Amino acid sequence: MSNTKTSPEFQDEAEERAFWESHDSSDDVDWGRAKAVELPNLKPSTKTISLRLPESLLDHIMIEANKRDMPYQSLIKAWLADDVKQARKKG
Repeated sequence: MSNTKTSPEFQDEAEERAFWESHDSSDDVDWGRAKAVELPNLKPSTKTISLRLPESLLDHIMIEANKRDMPYQSLIKAWLADDVKQARKKG
């Protein structure tokens, strides 16, 4: 049996928005009926890092990225991801 209360009926979205701005929705959720979901197409969170590279290496990476018509940082990420994936398969 659910302990949730019934949400009111709203005339329009503006009325509903105004209601939820001043009310807590936690009593309206039946967590016993909640189901886990997977959202595979979400963009993963990223973290900015600083990476020092020899200029000649960066020049070579930029040339390779240009050949592939992609940003050099994207190419570096792709190469790193591939390398980590290969290493995990071996280990």
